Amino acid sequence: MRIIDVITDCGHTDTVQGIAEQYELDAWVIPAQDEQRCITRLLVRLDKQQAVLDALQGALGKLDFFRILLIPLDGALPRPSKEEIEVDKRRAKTLSREELYQEISNASEINNNFLFMVVLSTIVAAIGLLENNVAVIIGAMVIAPLLGPNIALSFATALGDRDLAWSALRTNLAGLGLALLISLVIGFFWPYSLDTPELISRTDVGLDGIVLALASGAAAVLSLASGYSMSLVGVMVAVALLPPTATLGLMLGAGQYQNALGAGLLLAVNVVCVNLSGKLVFLLKGIKPRTWLEKRKARQSMKTYVIFWLVVLVVLIIVMQVRTTYL
Repeated sequence: MRIIDVITDCGHTDTVQGIAEQYELDAWVIPAQDEQRCITRLLVRLDKQQAVLDALQGALGKLDFFRILLIPLDGALPRPSKEEIEVDKRRAKTLSREELYQEISNASEINNNFLFMVVLSTIVAAIGLLENNVAVIIGAMVIAPLLGPNIALSFATALGDRDLAWSALRTNLAGLGLALLISLVIGFFWPYSLDTPELISRTDVGLDGIVLALASGAAAVLSLASGYSMSLVGVMVAVALLPPTATLGLMLGAGQYQNALGAGLLLAVNVVCVNLSGKLVFLLKGIKPRTWLEKRKARQSMKTYVIFWLVVLVVLIIVMQVRTTYL
């Protein structure tokens, strides 16, 4: 359940209460200290949350002032009945568009913390690959901040939000580019051979890698949209992105261009699959804009986005087959 606080001039509380009655919600009005504005508090079930928010925005959108605040509930008394619990179990819970936007947009921005985490995770990953230490590689993937920008890119196209899409794309390119640069420098100065099994395994790509990346992107978006913890799926996405990037840089730095080609192909396939599957899950979960015009733009964006990634994936699969056959 959620509490939705709607702050408006007191003369508009009837409008909010009318929406509450329409959706059969518990509602009460709390006068503010200045006595000109009032808070209308609504108690909303998760399955009605998005519809209520859209109705409120549609009714209040032209006002000079209004605020809509979403407040999560950790618990409530009396406890829900067995019938209500069974109904909740059958319903697929999805966070509202506004909650998703708040969380995703924050993760799509370039800042010092993001850059430092990329630097640290790349150094740790490179050491783990060079030393063939699986535990160290896993540790690098735990701290790698590569999940947010990729999900943000898929989410932005679901809403047709160009600003968010460009922000996510810049952050993604900055993160992968910085990881590539750092691993390239490490590979250039590394005095020993680059032949550990962990490194060599990431210089080739097969159908199993494609399935892993598709599953990682889908799991990440499904976890986020359902309000579950993204710690584990963040590691899954890092599995698909960070080690191939580090391997690509290490091989380029050491002048092993054939192995670098394989690592680069693996990275490209993983980036495409993570974004494609993430977009499809957003589509299946019904994440879309509120207004008709925004929905139209989002549909156009979605078609272009899906077709683009599908074409790129087909091209990469063809390149994989050619490389396996002739190289």
